[in-house]
Amino acid sequence: MQSETRKQLLKLFTEAGDTFLSGQKISEQLGCSRTAVWKHIEDLRREGFEVEAVRRLGYRLKQMPDKLNANELQLGLKTKRFGWNVYDQESVPSTQQLAHQLAHEGAEEGTIVIAEEQTAGRGRLNRIWHSPKGTGIWMSVILRPSIPPQQAPQLTLLVAVAVAQAIQEVTNIVPDIKWPNDILLNGKKVVGILTELQADPDQVRAVIVGIGINVNQKQFPNDIASLATSLAIETGRTFHRPKIVQTLLQKLEQLYEQYLQHGFLPIKLLWEAYAITIGQQIVARTLNGAVRGTALGITDSGTLKLQAEDGAIHYIYSADIEIKKQ
Repeated sequence: MQSETRKQLLKLFTEAGDTFLSGQKISEQLGCSRTAVWKHIEDLRREGFEVEAVRRLGYRLKQMPDKLNANELQLGLKTKRFGWNVYDQESVPSTQQLAHQLAHEGAEEGTIVIAEEQTAGRGRLNRIWHSPKGTGIWMSVILRPSIPPQQAPQLTLLVAVAVAQAIQEVTNIVPDIKWPNDILLNGKKVVGILTELQADPDQVRAVIVGIGINVNQKQFPNDIASLATSLAIETGRTFHRPKIVQTLLQKLEQLYEQYLQHGFLPIKLLWEAYAITIGQQIVARTLNGAVRGTALGITDSGTLKLQAEDGAIHYIYSADIEIKKQ
């Protein structure tokens, strides 16, 4: 099936919702014969779409395949810019690596790189991110905000809020955020976020945000099984990944536009509503050593404010955070 015809047919089905469409109406809309309509629908079925056919009623789309490609992601997408330029891959070493290359080449803001599998996925501090095929969401988003580099950490917290909102909407479970951007369910990590810059000394050229969401995994390797979880494990349900991506892109675009228009304060308040770090006894492990104390909150730049056991105030820009059990 030609891509444009396929898109038109899927658009008709999406707009119709649960309503049946007659073969005659589809043929008129697509400008082809009813025999051609039947062939197009058979093509969709072979691609994994569940299309119901009822005599005298016509056809309706019951289920889309759980595939992370441009056609499925853009079908019903309600954003203005984010997600309309998609580089979908079956397998890549890292979506971040490809997104960096595309950003250098001038890819527009809102471009996403998404893959069914990462063979060398990585998180903060170059840690390995387990990215098995067909189970999670492994993606990178290119942003081009007109901000100085020192404000870029604010975007890390913004993305964390967008992911938390998307998970809450899809699962009806309120996740926790551990500073700066670990998303937790029942104390285990379900999402990792990696924010990297392409910048001049006084101006950001691009922010590449990597997002890894554990969606339908039923188990994890032994070395991370006590630390990681998935939406499926926590809810007992299987999720349609393209819908999660669409929801995330909508939340991200809304928050990003709010940030550009009104600054960081509204984002800060939203982040604090999900945060579990504030007020807790923590250990912040930085490159210069560990600091123990109480997390007092975050500054207007997104920096963590910590009161050490000796009463001294520390401002933490980058660290691994361990929340001490009371």
